[in-house]
Amino acid sequence: MKKHFLTAALAAQLLTQLHAGGDFKEVEPAITEVEPIEEESNLYIVAKGMMVLGDDITEGEATLSGDRGYGFGIDFGYRIGEGFALECDYSYANNTVTESRKGLEGEEFDVNYQSLAFDLVYTYEVAESVGIFGKAGYEYEWENIDDRDENSYDYGMVIGVGVEVAITETYKFIAEYEHSTIDGTRGDTLFAGVMYNF
Repeated sequence: MKKHFLTAALAAQLLTQLHAGGDFKEVEPAITEVEPIEEESNLYIVAKGMMVLGDDITEGEATLSGDRGYGFGIDFGYRIGEGFALECDYSYANNTVTESRKGLEGEEFDVNYQSLAFDLVYTYEVAESVGIFGKAGYEYEWENIDDRDENSYDYGMVIGVGVEVAITETYKFIAEYEHSTIDGTRGDTLFAGVMYNF
């Protein structure tokens, strides 16, 4: 009898709670918001320092030997998709050139170089924050010798390889080696700089 009374009391209490809403609360499903993956901007700019390695050329009976020199460069790029980008590059450098003739003492003078290039660049992502790239394009170069009041220009193909390492979502470190088909005393070029993604 006691058991039946206890069971009836519990049943009544349960029915009362169910009818009145009781302490039961509706549980809303938890929705986790997924952050959208941010893609790199199409536009970027690279500011970089440069070192020209110098080269030897022959002009008539004279040999011109360019030593190492330094300068700066700036690249404006636009990503067109699938790892490809178009770039417009400007650079300025200076080095010392020695002119040698048989039986005569060598004469030194400073040479300034300015170049403008248009390149196609392909970047392959080897890791989440590391990419290697190659570039090829067309370059126009001005050469100025203040001591002799001489100016000249030339043009040719330019090819380069390099690596980019992400520092943040906006900035990347860039290192690059570049070779030009222009026959001059500037020689090949090494670059190091920072890319800013707009």
